[in-house]
Amino acid sequence: MVLLKLCAGLLIIALFLFSKLYAYEARILPKYKKGFGYIILVIKPILKAFSQFFKPHQVGNGIALDTAQFVLLILLLLIMMA
Repeated sequence: MVLLKLCAGLLIIALFLFSKLYAYEARILPKYKKGFGYIILVIKPILKAFSQFFKPHQVGNGIALDTAQFVLLILLLLIMMA
């Protein structure tokens, strides 16, 4: 159970970094690019699977909330609380 909580915590951090940096992927410094590549390898397939069930929610003109990220965060937080 401790290992599951540790993995959930690491995935929360990875999800946060992904959500903040993905739009600027081309501008990331080379020494951080490899680490961010690993985050993309982990998070992108999970979000792709979730996005088949949860579509973005329109919150303004040209602004949509990625509900797949939101649902993943909630699930990871529930794992952390268990």
